[in-house]
Amino acid sequence: MPGRAREVSPWWAAARGLLSGFGGGGWIGGPMPLFKRKPFSLLEPPKDLDSKEKISGKSNLTFEEALVSEHHAVSKAQKLPTELMAPVLRMIQYSTLGLYELVEKIYASLQEAVFEGLELYAKQDGLEAACRILKILGSDGTKMYEVGWLLRDKTIISTSVIKGEDLIHRRPPVSRNTLKIFIRDATSQNAPWVIHENLAKRYGIPIEPPNDMMFGEGLQKKGRKRREDGPMGDPKKKMKNDEEHINVPIKYPIDDLLVQPSADDHALLKRPPLATDFRVPKYSVGDLLMVWDFCLSFGRVLNLSPFSLVDLENAICHKESNALLVEIHTAIFHLLIKDEGDYFTILRTKKRKLKVTLVTWAEYLCDFLEMTKTEELTRNIATVRKGYYSLIDTDIKLKILRELVEEAITTSPVREKLSERVDQRQALAATKRESTRKAKDEQNSSIDGLQDDNESVDEQGKGKEEKDKNNISRSKTEGKRHGVQHLETEIEKLSIRSSPLGKDRHYNRYWFFRREGRLFVESADSKEWGYYSTKEELDVLMSSLNVKGLRERALKRQLDKLYSKISNALEKRSKEITHKLLLEEAVLRRSTRVRAQPRDNPSMSFLKYVNKWKDN
Repeated sequence: MPGRAREVSPWWAAARGLLSGFGGGGWIGGPMPLFKRKPFSLLEPPKDLDSKEKISGKSNLTFEEALVSEHHAVSKAQKLPTELMAPVLRMIQYSTLGLYELVEKIYASLQEAVFEGLELYAKQDGLEAACRILKILGSDGTKMYEVGWLLRDKTIISTSVIKGEDLIHRRPPVSRNTLKIFIRDATSQNAPWVIHENLAKRYGIPIEPPNDMMFGEGLQKKGRKRREDGPMGDPKKKMKNDEEHINVPIKYPIDDLLVQPSADDHALLKRPPLATDFRVPKYSVGDLLMVWDFCLSFGRVLNLSPFSLVDLENAICHKESNALLVEIHTAIFHLLIKDEGDYFTILRTKKRKLKVTLVTWAEYLCDFLEMTKTEELTRNIATVRKGYYSLIDTDIKLKILRELVEEAITTSPVREKLSERVDQRQALAATKRESTRKAKDEQNSSIDGLQDDNESVDEQGKGKEEKDKNNISRSKTEGKRHGVQHLETEIEKLSIRSSPLGKDRHYNRYWFFRREGRLFVESADSKEWGYYSTKEELDVLMSSLNVKGLRERALKRQLDKLYSKISNALEKRSKEITHKLLLEEAVLRRSTRVRAQPRDNPSMSFLKYVNKWKDN
């Protein structure tokens, strides 16, 4: 199920921690680790384990001392003065310097930085004394400062106005280590450094790279001999170097934001517009997909038969009670009761029956909302108790379902199902590797046999025998290929989470679900969603991706790899929509003669939902 790298998509973040151990076979907070499929206990770590603190770089520390030192370093790095945020971020954005060179550059530029709240030293009656800048004043073009004189406990004993020349700058307001940690936390990549988009927007930092980015500061490769003609160099040599820079070919791929459009890239700029006709708010589409994907992935565990994404969306937005939403809530409540966790304990305390019915499910929902202790959700308890759940805002309904799913993910039945699927996938992957190896061996042996036989046959019968052997070899190869494709399909069915296909140049993520014939697009901040629904849109999208950029090249490869699967799903959905429109027209024509029932309308099909997997 979807998740984000570095810039994490919030709508499956709860499952990410649970699902992060596929390769190693262990669960966070789950059963004991396995060795040769048998559980074993881990030894306690040594109390005086020598550790190097990875943020500040301090060594010769015990494990506990390293943790404390790292905590202090992180908290100090988060105290970068607000007044320095914008200028520091401007120096970081698109800098091509290495980390330590960039730290030194910023550190030197902050040596003379002065802002309100800064604590430093100044001259007072000919002596140096600690003070704090209270206000920056201007007088005839000369800056004056109102300062408060400090005692050792940082209390102000008196104030006065002094000139800038009386200030004593012993060191910058932040340390080099603080800057190093801040740069790492504020950026999404290096070479060049690119700060997070939300930070850039908040402090007014340009997002587009400068025109001279490719030939700017810090592009000299390590190990090259530096010029010895001073910082500016010989003017004639500088002009010559500039001319050489113009002709230096760029080695692609590079970061997408650094790719400059060329004359033959005009088609790459025409990306098809996204459809955004969701019934739920766009910022809630992630929650909708999360709930739907979970219910279909673990339908057998929940005893909940499949339903379409459109039906779930219509059911969520419907202002009357409907069977689909009630069945989803009831199925998850039964799972939580079966797990005998916190929710089970609350029900026991309230002496509730452990059988949730379609009539009493709202009471169990109120108990769950109380357990969450989230104000945004708990203030709807009175509405649910009165029987008006369907009148709750759509985004709140989805948040409630998201909380239920996040709780369900931690239950033992779901964990056991995940472990079972991991084992099955590993077994099928091993079978696939063995089949691929045998197919290659048979193909090589058939070619060798054909060459040996060709030497012993006469010219008259050579063509016929060679043709027969080629046909036999080709049929065997095709049979093996179909077997491998079947294994790939089975492995895909056992998928336990979806991952984005990739990102475009603006960090928008692209999602494809095998049960839904749409290609979804999620914005970098996860607040906007859209989708492509036709094969023609998919083709235009693929032709618009610039393979000179790292992200769009990777996305293009994934779309090429899954092209037939995605395009078939899009075409299938288009045919279903056409068929549905024809049915709606038929219902409309009939309604002019006979009053048609609302359930006859295909868009109201969720009202006909029946849970065929329900455990009675």
